[in-house]
Order: sequence, then structure tokens, then C-alpha cells
Amino acid sequence: MDTVDTTMEKLRAQCLSRGASGIQGVARFFRRLDQDGSRSLDVGELQRGLAELGLVLDTAEMEGVCRRWDRDGSGTLDLEEFLRALRPPMSQAREAVVTAAFAKLDRSGDGVVTVDDLRGVYSGRTHPKVRSGEWTEEQVLRHFLDNFDSSEKDGQVTLAEFQDYYSGVSASVDTDEEFVAMMTSAWRL
Repeated sequence: MDTVDTTMEKLRAQCLSRGASGIQGVARFFRRLDQDGSRSLDVGELQRGLAELGLVLDTAEMEGVCRRWDRDGSGTLDLEEFLRALRPPMSQAREAVVTAAFAKLDRSGDGVVTVDDLRGVYSGRTHPKVRSGEWTEEQVLRHFLDNFDSSEKDGQVTLAEFQDYYSGVSASVDTDEEFVAMMTSAWRL
């Protein structure tokens, strides 16, 4: 286990020790560390914050942590990146059921879910906004797909993006059995 993984595990343990208010507490903690009001943390802000939690890293180690967690390449961490880094990895059982749900949606089998794939699996005809004439079924399907898409919202959801979405859901479900049952029911697997 390298320094970044060790740091992540220590930080995750700190958050879990805060109980039910853990995520909200982390969000408040993040906002407090964001001294310049940029809605993101630079290396110095994160380093000071982790030191408050007893996780003292030198500048080179902290830069490594930031590089690993900085998904958009901005050189800073926004709250979403910070929370994503704290999520525990999914178990094999959870990954398997997420992969099965993705495969059900990916009707074309090309590894990417699009609105065309959704048409065969999910109907938006009875959506209230379609029924009122405010949206088309295409718009409903795209809105549904955007839930799983990365921040780019390109209308294409990869397995990695789908897993990332469900990694966040998984973090709030206590047992594998509950998560698998939820996914099986939701996606009719």
C-alpha cells in the first residue's frame, strides 16, 4: 500500500468515526479548509486540513495525493473529487450486480449506454413532463442517462461512470445483501 492509499484509508477511518454526520461533517470540513473561497482545495489547504486530523504529510506526498484524487486535472480538489476519494471500494458482489445492471442497459453491447440503448429498457412515456407536453420522451431518457454520466454529460455512459455512480450509492448501504437486493429489484435482474 503506497502513501496515497494509506492516507486515504486514514482519512476514511476518521470520517467513519464521525458516524451518521460523517459526509455532512466532511462537507463542512471541506468548506472550512477552502480559505480562498474557490470551492476547491489546493495542495496547501488540503495539507493543513489533513494535519488537523493528525495526517501529516510532506509536500511531495501531498502533491501525490492531490494528483491521484484530482480527476479533472485542475490541480485542485473540488468537493465531489474529495468525497469520491473517500468512498470505500465496492465488494466483488456489489461490482458484479452493478456490471449486470449495466449490461442490461447496454443493448448494443458496445460498452457504452446511450439514449438509443435506453429505449429498449426504460420508457419515459408516462413521465409527468412527457404527459404534460413539457418534455419529449427523448429528453426524459437523456435526463435519466445524465444521472449516471460524468460531469461532462456527453450522452454516453461507460461502465466506469456507471460504477462510479453506484460506488456513491454503495457507500450508504450497509451490507452486500441489501445492496444486491436493491439493485436486483431496481433493474429487474
